[in-house]
Amino acid sequence: MRIFVAGATGVLGRAILPHLIQHGHRVGGLTRTPSKANYLRGAGVVPFVCDVFDQDKLTGIVCSFRPGVVIHQLTDLPDDASEVNSKSADNARIRVTGTKNLLHAAHAAGASKVMAQSVAWELPWGPAADAVAQLEALVLEAHGVVLRYGRLYGPGTYYPIHAPAHPRVHVEAAAIASVRALRSPSGIVLVKDAEEPG
Repeated sequence: MRIFVAGATGVLGRAILPHLIQHGHRVGGLTRTPSKANYLRGAGVVPFVCDVFDQDKLTGIVCSFRPGVVIHQLTDLPDDASEVNSKSADNARIRVTGTKNLLHAAHAAGASKVMAQSVAWELPWGPAADAVAQLEALVLEAHGVVLRYGRLYGPGTYYPIHAPAHPRVHVEAAAIASVRALRSPSGIVLVKDAEEPG
């Protein structure tokens, strides 16, 4: 299958790529950073460089790859976890406008499914929570799959050593579950560690 991964060089995108390739899929990867194209190429992925907010260019790229599935792992999160709240507007924009643009491109390319990253915990009322709700509504209206991930932990995450509070999921387990979700029908899929009875 031909699979297009938007956000291919993010923490979760990087973890998903080798699993897709091991399953024999032909993978295209989107990054907005030209210097990361070589990383994708070295990983066996067809690299595409584009800002998701450039709808026309994005649509042309996705159509040129002709994917059967589009996986939306786009975020705009700072490297420093202490800056997440102060930069939440950037992430909210990518969750709403970025999602709209990617769904438009996927539809134009004839993709049969879109899978998109969401969160498994309740966000405080405000723009961030509203953006997540809009993302999920857009994806479900397009008969896609919403992947509600727990807080990621492991290499490259905000929690590289100590696991955060539930709901949580190791980044490698999240990647495996994401590939498994290729077989899921439209709807919401929870991706999180089992909670021990307490």
